Amino acid sequence: MRRIVIASDGSIGAEEAAWLLSHLPHREQIEVFVLTVLQIPTVYAHGSPGSMSESVDRERQAAQRAYEHIAGMFEGANASIEHIIREGHRGKAIVDAAREHNADLIVLGARGQSTVRRLLLGSISDYVATHAHCSVLVVRPTGIREQKRPIRIAIGYENGGPAEASLREFCNTPWGGQSEVHTVSVVSYVSAFLNEIVVETDETKAAATSALEAATEQVRTSAPNVQSHLVECDHIGEGLIEFIEEHGIDLVVVGESQHSALGRVLLGSVSQFVLRHAACSVWVTRNQAVSETVDDPPPTGADQ
Repeated sequence: MRRIVIASDGSIGAEEAAWLLSHLPHREQIEVFVLTVLQIPTVYAHGSPGSMSESVDRERQAAQRAYEHIAGMFEGANASIEHIIREGHRGKAIVDAAREHNADLIVLGARGQSTVRRLLLGSISDYVATHAHCSVLVVRPTGIREQKRPIRIAIGYENGGPAEASLREFCNTPWGGQSEVHTVSVVSYVSAFLNEIVVETDETKAAATSALEAATEQVRTSAPNVQSHLVECDHIGEGLIEFIEEHGIDLVVVGESQHSALGRVLLGSVSQFVLRHAACSVWVTRNQAVSETVDDPPPTGADQ
């Protein structure tokens, strides 16, 4: 990751997100764009136009103070930092700014809504994660900032394109031996389409184990302190959430390809399930999958 947009609204969640980003290792210089989205009403129902102007000025001053606080977190780091101020719908403004600046990653703090509220009302983080062209890191506090211990990371792995791309993106970061990393595959013996039990359970488990071992060895090149876990659960998302809770995970990494408009309307994916139910930070990786889609040559006549 080289170009990063971090959303800042002066909240505790935004500060937590900035803190986590400032403590993630990186091999090369990163460009950080701190984005503040001002919500300025189109109609000012009460007070004079002068009052509205004063309110806007206060908003901008607060945004500047929040930016300076975040910039201080990156002092001494191999990073450049810039402040961007936009107006309008927060989620759309974040997605648009990330695309305009060709960002590799968007970082934002979760609002801390309950699971029920996230499911019924949605959230800015959910909007950004499902509309962004790039990877998204949604940060939730887990106590690591106060406890000053190694970060605990779980990588949700399912043999397939998005998961393979997720591994490559994860390994671009030099995590080192201080990070505690877990590769996790959840095996379900229930057909997602027919709601029937898969008969070849031994073969399914053996194939998943083999793929997980290969994935773990790949992760070991970037994070030597890595363990693999095979979890059996009817629902892949629920199995991953249970693992996260049992092991006190701080950050879970899940792979995802770009969503079509139709895909966002359908029931969702494992990454969306984890984003809405995990009590920890969630990194939805998408860059490598997008790159491969763009770089793949068009089919020839024989391939069509």
